[in-house]
Amino acid sequence: MTLKELYPVYDVLQQLRELSYDEFEDLIYDMRHMEYKMIGLFEKEQLVTYAGVAVQTNLYHKRHLYIFDLVTDASFRSQGYGKMMLAYLQDYAKTAACENIVLSSGMQREDAHRLYEKEGFVKKSYLFVRSI
Repeated sequence: MTLKELYPVYDVLQQLRELSYDEFEDLIYDMRHMEYKMIGLFEKEQLVTYAGVAVQTNLYHKRHLYIFDLVTDASFRSQGYGKMMLAYLQDYAKTAACENIVLSSGMQREDAHRLYEKEGFVKKSYLFVRSI
């Protein structure tokens, strides 16, 4: 996906993140330096599932694909689109020579957690955040 396709991405992503369109657009532009990639799964030209990812390296996960955002439009959930996107992202990670796929998910997303665990993801840690 390209930056020209931000409106349909925003329509789906706002179901996961509380952002104004202007804030979303500014953040997308800021994330270009990390080679943030926007990946979409479409059904009849409608964006159904969106993933925002980047290949990263650190001491804990080594070279990995980090999934920053993964959301399926509410009207298409429980139809296998999330599973399809995760399969695509696994292939993408393999092509990028990644050792792991890593994501963080909000505590209230039980349906998503069931999908991740079914697809072989394991809870490895807690994420702590402190506002400043």
